[in-house]
Amino acid sequence: MTLSPSHRLYGLGAIMLVTLAICSRQFRSLGAPSFIVPLLVAGVAYLLAIRELFSTPMFPKRVVVVGLVLAAVWHVLFLRVPPGPDDDVHRYLWDGRVQRLGYSPYALVPSDPALDGLHTPETRTLNNPDVPSPYPAGAQLFFRAVTAIHESVFAFKVAFVICELAIVFVLVDLLRGSREGAHWVLAYAWHPLLATEATGSGHIDIVGALLLLVSFAALRRRWRTVAALAFGLAVAVKLLPIVLLPLYWKRVRVRDGALAAAVCVLLYTPFLQHGHLPIGSLGTYVQSFRFNDPVFAALERVAAPPLVAGVAVLVGILTAIWLRRRSGARLSDAFAWPMAAAILCAPVVYPWYLLWLLPFLRSASALPIIIWTVSIIPTYYVWHLRTLGRPWLVPWWIMVLEYGAVAAGATIIGLRRLMTPAIPRIPEPLPVIQQTSRSFHRGGTP
Repeated sequence: MTLSPSHRLYGLGAIMLVTLAICSRQFRSLGAPSFIVPLLVAGVAYLLAIRELFSTPMFPKRVVVVGLVLAAVWHVLFLRVPPGPDDDVHRYLWDGRVQRLGYSPYALVPSDPALDGLHTPETRTLNNPDVPSPYPAGAQLFFRAVTAIHESVFAFKVAFVICELAIVFVLVDLLRGSREGAHWVLAYAWHPLLATEATGSGHIDIVGALLLLVSFAALRRRWRTVAALAFGLAVAVKLLPIVLLPLYWKRVRVRDGALAAAVCVLLYTPFLQHGHLPIGSLGTYVQSFRFNDPVFAALERVAAPPLVAGVAVLVGILTAIWLRRRSGARLSDAFAWPMAAAILCAPVVYPWYLLWLLPFLRSASALPIIIWTVSIIPTYYVWHLRTLGRPWLVPWWIMVLEYGAVAAGATIIGLRRLMTPAIPRIPEPLPVIQQTSRSFHRGGTP
């Protein structure tokens, strides 16, 4: 008997629930086979679920509801588990705490013996304690706001889960207003990295992803001021979305862009050092931090790290320009691909960096990125190797698996497109602001 698409999706959801429940119980052994094997199984089940979403134009509403309930169950399991002792969330807690005590996180080095009295049991294990904070001002103010409510890593995890839930609501609203089925919200809600990195470890990237999705939704609705402000705030959380600037050209007014830039500058006001914008340990990050970086490592052999980091940004911007000028390009693809290109060329490519991409992955053109969000899972093995005293390096065979899977997927998709006759498609509405006197006199918005 052939199962219906709905029943196949239920089955895959059940597999993900079981495997992610196992992962949550093994979360303290991040990267060990007992953690990484079930996570890989969940990743494969997720890719099979994506195939079902592509092959079925519409699922009943109850399927979406059941799917979201399943996701809520495994997210609750990860919420209850403490993060790793040196996860980034401990740095967030430190940064928020010292701000409330009247200090700048860009000026303090956590390992300084003179600051021992400022620590709590949860901040003493923060990673890279010999450098100040690298996070932009928007992230810093978020840290301060959370610690003002409650000083604990659990408070941060709850805040991140609220952001995840907000993304679900925004996505459902977006999908309702387009020709896409509501079931595509599961492409976001079911992703294993969302459970492990946003709910489990607690990473600030999910806050930036929410702000960027709000900007995306505002662009679709032609709410230009909201789009510009949300974009500016997303950049103030982490600098990654700066590569999307070309997508806003002629879609927001100059005054909206100026307002967003002014808000970003104002966010830095509490942290100004002798009139200069602080960058903390961002320079150290570019110079010294490396992880899962084959492209950056290759370019670094012939150029200085700051220059190669600039190349990564340039690659993202050029990708955005190309997609901006390409007629018929989906707006969701135009948001996903430039960030993916910049991350690919970055000095550090952690799994949680891909959280920025998850709300925008719902087209066949984005399949290589979808594959990457799963093929990156084996890099967790490095955490296990560290416990064995091995170097903090991704083994070559893991990078072959990770990027080889992406290349294979892109090749297969390219070959299928070459062999399939092109079918005209009506593109998503791309809001463009007509700033001409002619449009103004005819009632258009200047």
